[in-house]
Amino acid sequence: MPKGPNGEKRPADAIGLAVHIGKIATGEIEDERESLSSAAAEMGRVGGKKRAENMTPERRAEIAKKAAQTRWRDKT
Repeated sequence: MPKGPNGEKRPADAIGLAVHIGKIATGEIEDERESLSSAAAEMGRVGGKKRAENMTPERRAEIAKKAAQTRWRDKT
């Protein structure tokens, strides 16, 4: 069975992949990728907190203002 970009084993043919996805959806087998993505998300949260701790309040305010301007600019 071929390996995906993250080393997971996935069927190469469309029918085999459809059966595999169906088994994941019904709970017959567990998807290995879920545990990997949650670990990466946790690391991202830790990094964001660390970055915020090292910034001055003025710099955080600058970033927040720029983000708000971008958000509102895209709405119009």
